[in-house]
Amino acid sequence: MAGLRGICGHDPAPGLNSIRGRPIPRVHPPGREEGSALTRGSSPSDHHPTASPLRTDSFRSPRGPGEDGTLWLHVRPAEGAVPVKGMERMLELQQVDLAIDRLRSRQDALEAGQEVGEARARAEEAEQALGELRLQLSAIDRDVQRLENDADMLGRKADAEERRLYDGSVANPKELEAIQHEVASVRDRRRRVDDQLLDRMVEREDLESRVAEAEAELLRLRQALDELRGEAGMELDQIAVSLREREAEREALLPAFDEELLRLYEDLRRSKRGVGAAALVDGVCQGCHQKLSSAEIARLKTADLKRCEYCSRILVPA
Repeated sequence: MAGLRGICGHDPAPGLNSIRGRPIPRVHPPGREEGSALTRGSSPSDHHPTASPLRTDSFRSPRGPGEDGTLWLHVRPAEGAVPVKGMERMLELQQVDLAIDRLRSRQDALEAGQEVGEARARAEEAEQALGELRLQLSAIDRDVQRLENDADMLGRKADAEERRLYDGSVANPKELEAIQHEVASVRDRRRRVDDQLLDRMVEREDLESRVAEAEAELLRLRQALDELRGEAGMELDQIAVSLREREAEREALLPAFDEELLRLYEDLRRSKRGVGAAALVDGVCQGCHQKLSSAEIARLKTADLKRCEYCSRILVPA
Protein backbone atom coordinates (compact mmCIF):
# COMPACT_ATOMS: atom_id res chain seq x y z
CA MET A 1 0.00 0.00 0.00
CA ALA A 2 2.84 2.36 0.88
CA GLY A 3 4.47 1.60 -2.47
CA LEU A 4 1.34 2.59 -4.38
CA ARG A 5 0.93 5.74 -2.21
CA GLY A 6 4.49 6.66 -3.16
CA ILE A 7 3.68 6.31 -6.87
CA CYS A 8 0.28 7.97 -6.94
CA GLY A 9 0.72 10.46 -4.08
CA HIS A 10 -2.40 9.22 -2.28
CA ASP A 11 -4.20 6.10 -1.11
CA PRO A 12 -5.37 3.72 -3.83
CA ALA A 13 -8.69 4.52 -5.46
CA PRO A 14 -11.66 2.53 -4.15
CA GLY A 15 -12.99 -0.44 -6.03
CA LEU A 16 -9.58 -1.99 -6.83
CA ASN A 17 -9.16 -5.43 -5.31
CA SER A 18 -5.45 -6.14 -5.72
CA ILE A 19 -2.18 -4.33 -6.18
CA ARG A 20 0.78 -6.03 -7.91
CA GLY A 21 -1.01 -9.37 -7.68
CA ARG A 22 -1.73 -9.04 -3.89
CA PRO A 23 -5.44 -8.93 -2.93
CA ILE A 24 -6.61 -6.09 -0.70
CA PRO A 25 -9.98 -5.63 1.00
CA ARG A 26 -12.77 -4.02 -0.99
CA VAL A 27 -13.43 -0.40 -0.02
CA HIS A 28 -16.88 1.02 -0.54
CA PRO A 29 -17.49 4.78 -0.81
CA PRO A 30 -19.69 6.44 1.80
CA GLY A 31 -23.36 5.92 1.12
CA ARG A 32 -22.79 2.84 -1.04
CA GLU A 33 -23.39 -0.69 0.17
CA GLU A 34 -21.49 -3.69 -1.16
CA GLY A 35 -22.86 -4.81 -4.53
CA SER A 36 -24.93 -1.62 -5.08
CA ALA A 37 -24.47 0.77 -8.00
CA LEU A 38 -23.34 4.32 -7.54
CA THR A 39 -26.15 6.84 -7.43
CA ARG A 40 -26.61 8.88 -10.60
CA GLY A 41 -24.28 11.81 -10.72
CA SER A 42 -21.72 10.19 -8.43
CA SER A 43 -18.55 8.25 -9.12
CA PRO A 44 -15.57 6.90 -7.21
CA SER A 45 -13.76 10.22 -7.71
CA ASP A 46 -16.71 12.11 -6.17
CA HIS A 47 -16.11 10.30 -2.89
CA HIS A 48 -12.32 10.65 -3.14
CA PRO A 49 -11.66 14.13 -4.55
CA THR A 50 -7.93 13.79 -4.11
CA ALA A 51 -7.69 10.61 -6.15
CA SER A 52 -6.10 10.89 -9.57
CA PRO A 53 -7.41 8.57 -12.30
CA LEU A 54 -5.95 5.08 -12.50
CA ARG A 55 -6.27 2.81 -15.47
CA THR A 56 -6.06 -0.95 -15.86
CA ASP A 57 -3.04 -2.03 -17.89
CA SER A 58 -3.69 -5.73 -17.76
CA PHE A 59 -6.47 -7.87 -16.46
CA ARG A 60 -6.99 -11.53 -15.82
CA SER A 61 -10.28 -12.87 -14.68
CA PRO A 62 -11.06 -15.98 -16.72
CA ARG A 63 -14.08 -16.72 -14.53
CA GLY A 64 -14.82 -13.31 -13.11
CA PRO A 65 -14.17 -12.56 -9.40
CA GLY A 66 -12.78 -15.41 -7.35
CA GLU A 67 -14.65 -17.22 -4.60
CA ASP A 68 -13.47 -14.59 -2.10
CA GLY A 69 -14.66 -11.74 -4.31
CA THR A 70 -11.14 -10.82 -5.40
CA LEU A 71 -10.79 -9.42 -8.93
CA TRP A 72 -7.14 -9.36 -9.92
CA LEU A 73 -5.98 -6.14 -11.57
CA HIS A 74 -2.63 -4.44 -12.03
CA VAL A 75 -2.71 -0.65 -12.01
CA ARG A 76 -0.44 2.27 -12.69
CA PRO A 77 -0.97 6.01 -12.95
CA ALA A 78 -2.72 7.08 -16.14
CA GLU A 79 -0.42 8.20 -18.92
CA GLY A 80 -2.99 8.17 -21.72
CA ALA A 81 -5.07 5.12 -22.59
CA VAL A 82 -3.49 2.34 -24.62
CA PRO A 83 -6.34 0.38 -26.26
CA VAL A 84 -6.56 -3.31 -25.44
CA LYS A 85 -6.09 -5.43 -28.55
CA GLY A 86 -9.46 -5.98 -30.22
CA MET A 87 -11.47 -3.33 -28.33
CA GLU A 88 -12.31 -1.51 -31.56
CA ARG A 89 -13.95 -4.69 -32.96
CA MET A 90 -15.71 -5.79 -29.80
CA LEU A 91 -19.15 -4.60 -30.94
CA GLU A 92 -18.66 -6.41 -34.26
CA LEU A 93 -18.00 -9.67 -32.40
CA GLN A 94 -21.00 -8.99 -30.15
CA GLN A 95 -23.30 -8.54 -33.16
CA VAL A 96 -22.06 -11.80 -34.71
CA ASP A 97 -22.63 -13.66 -31.43
CA LEU A 98 -26.13 -12.23 -31.08
CA ALA A 99 -26.93 -13.31 -34.64
CA ILE A 100 -25.69 -16.84 -33.85
CA ASP A 101 -27.78 -16.90 -30.66
CA ARG A 102 -30.91 -15.86 -32.56
CA LEU A 103 -30.33 -18.48 -35.26
CA ARG A 104 -29.82 -21.26 -32.73
CA SER A 105 -32.86 -20.19 -30.75
CA ARG A 106 -35.01 -20.30 -33.89
CA GLN A 107 -33.50 -23.64 -34.89
CA ASP A 108 -34.30 -25.11 -31.47
CA ALA A 109 -37.85 -23.79 -31.67
CA LEU A 110 -38.42 -25.36 -35.08
CA GLU A 111 -36.97 -28.69 -34.02
CA ALA A 112 -38.63 -28.80 -30.62
CA GLY A 113 -40.80 -31.74 -31.71
CA GLN A 114 -39.46 -35.07 -30.44
CA GLU A 115 -40.16 -36.89 -33.69
CA VAL A 116 -38.22 -34.32 -35.71
CA GLY A 117 -35.25 -34.55 -33.34
CA GLU A 118 -35.20 -38.34 -33.49
CA ALA A 119 -35.52 -38.37 -37.28
CA ARG A 120 -32.70 -35.89 -37.62
CA ALA A 121 -30.49 -37.97 -35.29
CA ARG A 122 -31.11 -41.06 -37.43
CA ALA A 123 -30.25 -39.14 -40.58
CA GLU A 124 -27.03 -37.82 -39.02
CA GLU A 125 -26.03 -41.34 -37.93
CA ALA A 126 -26.68 -42.66 -41.43
CA GLU A 127 -24.64 -39.82 -42.93
CA GLN A 128 -21.74 -40.57 -40.60
CA ALA A 129 -21.87 -44.29 -41.44
CA LEU A 130 -21.88 -43.47 -45.15
CA GLY A 131 -18.85 -41.24 -44.68
CA GLU A 132 -16.93 -44.02 -42.96
CA LEU A 133 -17.77 -46.48 -45.74
CA ARG A 134 -16.59 -44.00 -48.35
CA LEU A 135 -13.29 -43.57 -46.51
CA GLN A 136 -12.80 -47.35 -46.50
CA LEU A 137 -13.60 -47.49 -50.20
CA SER A 138 -11.06 -44.76 -50.94
CA ALA A 139 -8.39 -46.68 -49.02
CA ILE A 140 -9.12 -49.87 -51.00
CA ASP A 141 -9.02 -47.92 -54.27
CA ARG A 142 -5.53 -46.71 -53.37
CA ASP A 143 -4.43 -50.25 -52.54
CA VAL A 144 -5.83 -51.57 -55.83
CA GLN A 145 -4.01 -48.86 -57.76
CA ARG A 146 -0.74 -49.65 -55.98
CA LEU A 147 -1.06 -53.40 -56.53
CA GLU A 148 -1.91 -52.93 -60.19
CA ASN A 149 1.22 -50.82 -60.64
CA ASP A 150 3.32 -53.44 -58.84
CA ALA A 151 1.89 -56.25 -60.97
CA ASP A 152 2.54 -54.31 -64.17
CA MET A 153 6.13 -53.54 -63.15
CA LEU A 154 6.84 -57.17 -62.22
CA GLY A 155 5.30 -58.42 -65.45
CA ARG A 156 7.45 -56.11 -67.55
CA LYS A 157 10.56 -57.12 -65.62
CA ALA A 158 9.86 -60.84 -66.11
CA ASP A 159 9.26 -60.34 -69.83
CA ALA A 160 12.51 -58.43 -70.20
CA GLU A 161 14.52 -61.14 -68.43
CA GLU A 162 12.88 -63.85 -70.57
CA ARG A 163 13.89 -62.03 -73.75
CA ARG A 164 17.48 -61.97 -72.55
CA LEU A 165 17.20 -65.70 -71.85
CA TYR A 166 16.19 -66.61 -75.41
CA ASP A 167 17.57 -63.86 -77.65
CA GLY A 168 21.10 -65.27 -77.63
CA SER A 169 22.63 -62.19 -76.03
CA VAL A 170 23.79 -64.29 -73.07
CA ALA A 171 25.96 -67.37 -73.72
CA ASN A 172 27.38 -68.07 -70.27
CA PRO A 173 25.55 -71.10 -68.81
CA LYS A 174 25.81 -69.82 -65.21
CA GLU A 175 24.44 -66.43 -66.23
CA LEU A 176 21.62 -68.12 -68.13
CA GLU A 177 20.80 -70.20 -65.06
CA ALA A 178 20.74 -67.04 -62.91
CA ILE A 179 18.37 -65.39 -65.37
CA GLN A 180 16.07 -68.41 -65.20
CA HIS A 181 15.97 -68.19 -61.39
CA GLU A 182 15.30 -64.43 -61.59
CA VAL A 183 12.43 -64.95 -64.04
CA ALA A 184 10.90 -67.63 -61.81
CA SER A 185 11.25 -65.40 -58.73
CA VAL A 186 9.66 -62.41 -60.46
CA ARG A 187 6.82 -64.55 -61.81
CA ASP A 188 6.19 -65.91 -58.30
CA ARG A 189 6.09 -62.37 -56.84
CA ARG A 190 3.70 -61.35 -59.64
CA ARG A 191 1.35 -64.23 -58.71
CA ARG A 192 1.32 -63.17 -55.05
CA VAL A 193 0.57 -59.57 -56.05
CA ASP A 194 -2.20 -60.77 -58.35
CA ASP A 195 -3.73 -62.77 -55.48
CA GLN A 196 -3.65 -59.68 -53.20
CA LEU A 197 -5.12 -57.60 -55.99
CA LEU A 198 -7.95 -60.06 -56.49
CA ASP A 199 -8.76 -60.04 -52.76
CA ARG A 200 -8.82 -56.24 -52.65
CA MET A 201 -11.04 -56.06 -55.72
CA VAL A 202 -13.52 -58.43 -54.06
CA GLU A 203 -13.50 -56.22 -50.97
CA ARG A 204 -14.06 -53.18 -53.16
CA GLU A 205 -17.08 -54.73 -54.82
CA ASP A 206 -18.55 -55.54 -51.40
CA LEU A 207 -17.91 -52.01 -50.14
CA GLU A 208 -19.39 -50.45 -53.27
CA SER A 209 -22.55 -52.45 -52.64
CA ARG A 210 -22.67 -51.32 -49.01
CA VAL A 211 -22.08 -47.70 -50.01
CA ALA A 212 -24.98 -47.87 -52.46
CA GLU A 213 -27.24 -49.29 -49.74
CA ALA A 214 -26.11 -46.60 -47.25
CA GLU A 215 -26.79 -43.86 -49.81
CA ALA A 216 -30.28 -45.19 -50.40
CA GLU A 217 -30.95 -45.40 -46.64
CA LEU A 218 -29.70 -41.85 -46.10
CA LEU A 219 -31.92 -40.57 -48.89
CA ARG A 220 -34.93 -42.34 -47.34
CA LEU A 221 -34.20 -40.90 -43.88
CA ARG A 222 -33.76 -37.39 -45.25
CA GLN A 223 -37.06 -37.62 -47.09
CA ALA A 224 -38.77 -38.78 -43.90
CA LEU A 225 -37.18 -35.91 -42.00
CA ASP A 226 -38.34 -33.39 -44.60
CA GLU A 227 -41.88 -34.72 -44.33
CA LEU A 228 -41.81 -34.27 -40.57
CA ARG A 229 -40.41 -30.82 -40.86
CA GLY A 230 -43.11 -29.78 -43.25
CA GLU A 231 -43.02 -26.11 -44.07
CA ALA A 232 -40.20 -25.55 -41.58
CA GLY A 233 -37.80 -27.64 -43.63
CA MET A 234 -36.70 -24.87 -45.96
CA GLU A 235 -36.26 -22.41 -43.11
CA LEU A 236 -34.14 -24.92 -41.17
CA ASP A 237 -31.92 -25.44 -44.19
CA GLN A 238 -31.47 -21.69 -44.51
CA ILE A 239 -30.68 -21.44 -40.79
CA ALA A 240 -28.04 -24.17 -41.11
CA VAL A 241 -26.37 -22.27 -43.96
CA SER A 242 -26.52 -18.98 -42.06
CA LEU A 243 -25.11 -20.59 -38.93
CA ARG A 244 -22.12 -21.94 -40.84
CA GLU A 245 -21.48 -18.52 -42.34
CA ARG A 246 -21.76 -16.70 -39.02
CA GLU A 247 -19.59 -19.23 -37.19
CA ALA A 248 -16.92 -18.90 -39.89
CA GLU A 249 -17.15 -15.12 -39.55
CA ARG A 250 -16.67 -15.43 -35.79
CA GLU A 251 -13.63 -17.71 -36.16
CA ALA A 252 -12.08 -15.17 -38.52
CA LEU A 253 -12.61 -12.40 -35.95
CA LEU A 254 -11.10 -14.16 -32.91
CA PRO A 255 -7.37 -13.65 -33.73
CA ALA A 256 -7.95 -9.88 -33.55
CA PHE A 257 -8.64 -10.00 -29.80
CA ASP A 258 -6.51 -10.18 -26.67
CA GLU A 259 -7.04 -13.58 -25.02
CA GLU A 260 -7.77 -12.04 -21.61
CA LEU A 261 -10.31 -9.69 -23.17
CA LEU A 262 -12.04 -12.62 -24.87
CA ARG A 263 -12.27 -14.58 -21.61
CA LEU A 264 -13.77 -11.60 -19.82
CA TYR A 265 -16.22 -11.06 -22.67
CA GLU A 266 -17.33 -14.71 -22.65
CA ASP A 267 -17.80 -14.62 -18.85
CA LEU A 268 -19.95 -11.51 -19.16
CA ARG A 269 -22.00 -13.05 -21.97
CA ARG A 270 -22.85 -16.01 -19.76
CA SER A 271 -23.99 -13.81 -16.91
CA LYS A 272 -25.56 -10.97 -18.94
CA ARG A 273 -27.97 -12.87 -21.19
CA GLY A 274 -25.59 -13.04 -24.11
CA VAL A 275 -24.53 -9.36 -24.09
CA GLY A 276 -20.99 -8.89 -22.82
CA ALA A 277 -20.17 -5.65 -24.65
CA ALA A 278 -22.25 -2.57 -25.33
CA ALA A 279 -21.90 0.79 -27.03
CA LEU A 280 -21.52 3.97 -24.99
CA VAL A 281 -23.74 6.58 -26.67
CA ASP A 282 -23.98 10.10 -25.24
CA GLY A 283 -22.85 8.79 -21.88
CA VAL A 284 -25.51 6.05 -21.81
CA CYS A 285 -24.60 2.35 -21.63
CA GLN A 286 -26.65 0.60 -24.30
CA GLY A 287 -26.51 -2.64 -22.31
CA CYS A 288 -28.34 -1.49 -19.17
CA HIS A 289 -29.49 1.94 -20.49
CA GLN A 290 -28.09 3.74 -17.45
CA LYS A 291 -26.49 7.16 -17.87
CA LEU A 292 -22.97 7.32 -16.48
CA SER A 293 -21.90 10.26 -14.34
CA SER A 294 -19.72 12.99 -15.81
CA ALA A 295 -16.86 12.03 -13.52
CA GLU A 296 -17.10 8.39 -14.56
CA ILE A 297 -17.11 9.32 -18.26
CA ALA A 298 -14.02 11.45 -17.69
CA ARG A 299 -12.30 8.56 -15.92
CA LEU A 300 -13.13 6.14 -18.73
CA LYS A 301 -11.32 8.37 -21.23
CA THR A 302 -7.99 7.30 -19.69
CA ALA A 303 -8.89 3.64 -19.08
CA ASP A 304 -7.56 0.91 -21.33
CA LEU A 305 -10.54 -1.33 -20.48
CA LYS A 306 -13.80 0.57 -20.23
CA ARG A 307 -16.64 -1.03 -18.23
CA CYS A 308 -20.06 0.17 -17.16
CA GLU A 309 -20.23 1.18 -13.50
CA TYR A 310 -23.75 -0.27 -13.27
CA CYS A 311 -23.82 -3.54 -15.27
CA SER A 312 -20.03 -4.18 -15.63
CA ARG A 313 -20.33 -4.77 -19.38
CA ILE A 314 -17.39 -3.82 -21.60
CA LEU A 315 -18.06 -0.40 -23.09
CA VAL A 316 -17.09 0.74 -26.58
CA PRO A 317 -17.55 4.47 -27.25
CA ALA A 318 -19.77 4.96 -30.29
